[in-house]
Amino acid sequence: MKKNIIYIVVALAVIAVVIIKLKTNKETTIDRVYRYDKDQPIPVQVDTLAMEQIGNNLFYTGTFEPNKETKISADIQGKINSVLVDAGSVVSKGQSLVLLDNALLKLQLQTVDIQIEGFENDVRRYKILSEADAIQGVQLEKAELGLKSAKVQRATIVEQLNKTTIKAPFAGIVTAKLTEEGAFASPGVPLVQITDISQLKFTVNVPENELSQFKMNQNYSLQADAYPENSLAGKVILVGSKANMGNSYPIQFSLKNTSDLRIKSGMFGKVNLNNTDTQKHIIIPASAIVGSNIQPQVYIISNGKAVLKNITIASRVQNKVIVANGLNKGNILITNGFINLFDGANVSIKN
Repeated sequence: MKKNIIYIVVALAVIAVVIIKLKTNKETTIDRVYRYDKDQPIPVQVDTLAMEQIGNNLFYTGTFEPNKETKISADIQGKINSVLVDAGSVVSKGQSLVLLDNALLKLQLQTVDIQIEGFENDVRRYKILSEADAIQGVQLEKAELGLKSAKVQRATIVEQLNKTTIKAPFAGIVTAKLTEEGAFASPGVPLVQITDISQLKFTVNVPENELSQFKMNQNYSLQADAYPENSLAGKVILVGSKANMGNSYPIQFSLKNTSDLRIKSGMFGKVNLNNTDTQKHIIIPASAIVGSNIQPQVYIISNGKAVLKNITIASRVQNKVIVANGLNKGNILITNGFINLFDGANVSIKN
């Protein structure tokens, strides 16, 4: 009995020690994370504000996509006898790409052709005999019905034969060869991929307050980052009606590729907009704003301290903001280092 009491006391003591240790660790962690010297200067990065013009050219970045791209599969099952193209092959519309084994279908066609010939002979003979009242008309009807059925069967076999030659649905480039000779083709299993880049699509994402810069069916100047010397005319074919994850809207352009098809699918580019605003403004990076959309705010430095200022936004241009009120030329704007920053905090400027 005494042993049991001793065990219980020891267990309770161990539990008490563990609880005290956990509580001490928690208090230490809270002290390290949440307690800091509010008088110690917080290092920040800054910009000295000046009156400046918006850049002569505004631009939005995006990606070029093919006008058409498809993976081609067979409509019927069969062994692949030949693949006539490789990745990189330039093909025209209707060009043969893959040949399936059609030996059995050809034999079936020969058999049906023989049947048709027999039925045609029967029809001619029964017509003569029927006109002479030598036979009943039902025999002629049966022969004519058999001929019609054989012709339908022949048409079905011819259609199947045509499907053993898989052709390009449009002109383009073979961007993937997905099968080899001797493999088995079946509906829905891709054999080759064809991409048409003679016509391209280009998509950018634009904030809602900048959508008015783009009009349907109007042309804009586009450039691929890899070939900035080539200016391409792109026509707006889509102005998105639903915002994406970044609360911006897709704008899609249609354009012709260069004659040598140098713009490839997946390349990055930009659409350029001419800026007609020649006035100077207070312009700040959008990342410097710490307030809400209803009341945007920024931090400036005054006498070594952070001062929270309300501002009025005139407009947003990409990742910058034109300020209408609240800031002046010469203000020192805090652009980075907002962790633990508060109105009235001591700050130090870091490079």
